[in-house]
Amino acid sequence: MFPLIKLLPAQTNIRFMSFSRVAVIASIVAMLASFAAVFTLGLNFGIDFKGGTLIEIRTPGPADIGALRKKIGALKLGSFELQEFGNPRDILIRVETRPGGEEAQQEVIRKVKAALGEGVEYRRIEVVGPKVSGELTRNGIIAVLMALAGVMLYIWFRFEWQFALGAVGSLAHDVILTLGVFAVTRLEFNLSIIAAILTIVGYSLNDTVVVYDRVRENMRKFKKKSLAEIIDLSLNQMLSRTILTSVSTLVALIALYVFGGEVLRGFTFAMIWGVVVGTYSSIFIAAPILIWLNAKLVDPEEVRKNIPAGP
Repeated sequence: MFPLIKLLPAQTNIRFMSFSRVAVIASIVAMLASFAAVFTLGLNFGIDFKGGTLIEIRTPGPADIGALRKKIGALKLGSFELQEFGNPRDILIRVETRPGGEEAQQEVIRKVKAALGEGVEYRRIEVVGPKVSGELTRNGIIAVLMALAGVMLYIWFRFEWQFALGAVGSLAHDVILTLGVFAVTRLEFNLSIIAAILTIVGYSLNDTVVVYDRVRENMRKFKKKSLAEIIDLSLNQMLSRTILTSVSTLVALIALYVFGGEVLRGFTFAMIWGVVVGTYSSIFIAAPILIWLNAKLVDPEEVRKNIPAGP
């Protein structure tokens, strides 16, 4: 039987909260820079949000994505996407909206048909207009905001209001930095990135709840320790679990990023970034907020004592 590989000592005593001020200042600067990048550079919206032409085809045999990408790329139609779904023969082609109105979009369809040639079955052809793309943008924003609101209510119910604000602050930090990195890198921002952001929210929340649960347990156990000492103790107790979870997730995501192809590249990049910032924010954003808000647990005995006796 092989011995387990230990990445960390069995017991660590890192004073995380002594670095919290510097970490929070750095995070605030990064969030301000992200806001500036989003409002000045803007996001590189994909076809889902900008509108365009959607063509669903079925090839005689398993589709050669690389060959199809070269044929359509040679047409110089601007941004486009190819996605295999359901069946290796079924391909979804999306081409961004071309200037020139309806006639320009029909010209796109004609060029794609000419490039693909005979033997291809056209199962669906649609033009996604600005109204539909506007609805998708609005629904994407609503989905993220509702996720944050749901998280706040859940944490408030399970812990206390200070924990709820800490969790939402941590998640908002992750979402803002993710938007900023997409604005700076000019990677395409489409519906799959919205899905990645919601997944990041779930991943970061799981990490934060695990830390908060240990903090709450230690607050009940060590009543004479300061809150900063309790948080440091809790973080050190959970450090091995946090690092092992993050590293194992990153290994899978990096493999998916390298070998998953163009369709999954944006999604996996967002997830890799989200795992990194989510782990960071659980330690240096969610935890310090508890100290600033002077988090305390409600003692059930004290609550019962303060309930007035009946007549």
